[in-house]
Amino acid sequence: MRYLGQIFIGTGLIGLLAIPAMTQARTEEAGFQSNVAALELSHDSTALNKQSALNHFPAIVDLAQATQPNQADAQETQVIEQRNKEIVRQYFDGWRNGTGNFFDLLAPEATWTITGTGATAGTYRKQALIDQVVNPTSARLSAPIVPTVRGIWADGDMVIALWDGEATAGDGRPYRNTYTWYFKMQDGKAIEAIAFLDMQEFNDLWTRVSPRN
Repeated sequence: MRYLGQIFIGTGLIGLLAIPAMTQARTEEAGFQSNVAALELSHDSTALNKQSALNHFPAIVDLAQATQPNQADAQETQVIEQRNKEIVRQYFDGWRNGTGNFFDLLAPEATWTITGTGATAGTYRKQALIDQVVNPTSARLSAPIVPTVRGIWADGDMVIALWDGEATAGDGRPYRNTYTWYFKMQDGKAIEAIAFLDMQEFNDLWTRVSPRN
């Protein structure tokens, strides 16, 4: 009887000792499953991130394709601007050297606007400008105006020229003026021009000096 009691007691102790071990095993199994789930979640998250990046890829491609034509347009604009500047500069060089007529830069139907006030202020067609302003001004000078270009700039189809003009009037007095001319260019010709100058100086020349016949 005492022997059986010892057996039962020993068995009970073994059972008690086994409970912590079983609990630890279950805990480890739960932890393993948790790690597996976390790993799967991490894998899914990585996959989602990859999918998200792939979803954005077409937009990046579209942006790159849209940027290339813009760059091509910008380069083409720069080429046009440089060409227009050189055309205007060549006409100024011909004028200064006495080898060309600057107003040949104008297209046949071009308009030329003289700003300010005075007898010559207004907007003209090319031939009217030559007949009513250019030739009468030359007739008031004993020597033609010599231009000195300070700078020529271009923005799109617009060319801007800043220059000084100097001549001798018919009465022997000097004529000096500073001009800013704006040209809208098309196919190598100016189709529109706007002229800014010291109209007081210009009007004085016109009223002081009579044109020679």
